[in-house]
Amino acid sequence: MGRQLHFVGYCTIGPSWHNNGSWRHDESDGTDFLEPGRYENIARILEAGKFDGLFFVDVQTLYDTYGGVFDPCIKYGGHMCMLDPMQMLTAMARVTNHIGLSATMSTSLYHPFHIARAFASLDHISGGRAAWNIVTSATDREAQNYGMDRLLDKAQRYDHADEVVEACTALWNSWGPDALVLDRQAGIFGDPSKVRYANYAGKYVKTRGPLMTPHSPQGSPVLMQAGSSARGRQFAARWAEIVFTLQNNKADMQAFYRDIKDRVANAGRDPSHCAILPATDIVIGETESIARERADYIDSLANAELGLSEMSNHIGVDLSGFPMDQPLSEMEITQGARGVFDIIMSGGKGKTLHDAGHQYATTQMSPQLVGTPMMIADHIHELFEAEACDGFVICPSITPGSFYQFVKSVVPELQRRGIYRRDYSGRTFRENLRS
Repeated sequence: MGRQLHFVGYCTIGPSWHNNGSWRHDESDGTDFLEPGRYENIARILEAGKFDGLFFVDVQTLYDTYGGVFDPCIKYGGHMCMLDPMQMLTAMARVTNHIGLSATMSTSLYHPFHIARAFASLDHISGGRAAWNIVTSATDREAQNYGMDRLLDKAQRYDHADEVVEACTALWNSWGPDALVLDRQAGIFGDPSKVRYANYAGKYVKTRGPLMTPHSPQGSPVLMQAGSSARGRQFAARWAEIVFTLQNNKADMQAFYRDIKDRVANAGRDPSHCAILPATDIVIGETESIARERADYIDSLANAELGLSEMSNHIGVDLSGFPMDQPLSEMEITQGARGVFDIIMSGGKGKTLHDAGHQYATTQMSPQLVGTPMMIADHIHELFEAEACDGFVICPSITPGSFYQFVKSVVPELQRRGIYRRDYSGRTFRENLRS
């Protein structure tokens, strides 16, 4: 059997996901954003489609970089992460059996002991399906919610993140897989020789250990990461088993794919153990014209001002001081998340700041695939065969409909072509990801 596609579903615990107006659609479940049943239903749909996993983004601040206020976010229903994803994943684990379950947790905000314990616990609860989407955070506003004045600078954040993952790894390894004896007759619960201190001490973090949670089914969670900068790619090469990325055309996707695979190999890892999954938004119709009408209607619900507010937060730069009719090509951004802004520039060629705001409001600059199931399958197949990706992070235009339509109509076609699994073959998230 040749290479097989891998899919991960993009999720947010809030009213809107990639399209910030999606909650307004009459077919959307966006107003049920506080209901666990919403997310349990989505998990079931994605598992029926044999998705490798799903993950929750998590930003722990209201978006107020734009103009120094959070008004657009609250007024128009922006990208808000309203409940703790770890607790929601626990609920989703109880109604599924195979799909991987990933949460975002920032190395800048959480101590390694907390991170290690949380994901080891989720791995036990889910039977080996936990994953950690590693971020370093991009705005001081998140840091201030945790009592810090500001984040470390970008280079230091990644150095700090390396230490956090090293410390977590030491904690996950503090219990041997055979440390629990559970011999009732002899009265022996565990083997102390199979449990050890972590005693990790770096420049930024330290932890004593051992972890309180025994060795989990996977040993450690699957690691996801989404950095686009040179330092972010270096971090991914060392740690990431899934790279969540964003490119706007085939050539850029292929260049990124080759670069990451080469970096992974140079780091001494197997490149096939790092799945590169670009984000894509999906709108499906029985005909191309119907699909386009659906996309146009969904996009009409989005709010450009809110898009600029969200873009400002993701870049880490207040865009409210720039003229709305200024071409992106004339903007000079020297601070913030440069890798994110470069992607926005690439996807917004020939556009003004206002145009980019609306595009960001509808897709967060990820490519939007609009068409029939066969057209969507053709596009995915072409990029997969061209080694532009190992699969995709599927971002819904509306929920749960976008996921349901993809699973019902595109997945069977990809299975027919022999490039996507008909069933899960592994016991854990990592095993399925490598199959």
